[in-house]
Amino acid sequence: MRTFSPKPDDITRAWHLVDADGMVLGRLATEVATLLRGKHKPIFAPHMDTGDHVVVINADKVVLTAGKVGSKVAYRHSGYPGGLKQRGYTELLATRPEEVVRRAVRGMLPKNRLGRQQLDKLNVYAGPRHPHSAQKPQALDLPAARARV
Repeated sequence: MRTFSPKPDDITRAWHLVDADGMVLGRLATEVATLLRGKHKPIFAPHMDTGDHVVVINADKVVLTAGKVGSKVAYRHSGYPGGLKQRGYTELLATRPEEVVRRAVRGMLPKNRLGRQQLDKLNVYAGPRHPHSAQKPQALDLPAARARV
């Protein structure tokens, strides 16, 4: 038995539409990262980008559990001494909710050029409208990611 390595012709990319309304951020990010990496496919190879495109809508309605909205902080650095900036997730969710989802998914992808290539296939939008209707994305329901009320 020989090890199978997918060729570029073997890879077919689908488009998935995920509605983040009422979903827990971490659970949503794990499902999206799985789709972007291609781990749900039988031809998955860790050294190749076999994943699909993912469109996330309603990112402004994502839920953080256990009081993390008030305590969680997002950091970034300008590269200069003393250039560390920090913003609370309350402020980030109010101003740039798509950045919250993108950061969570990015943390679950490989930290190399393969991960950056996979992250390029993620499209996040704060509201219910998106410009990818021509690709006919399949609506994907993730019941495990829904917040329990």
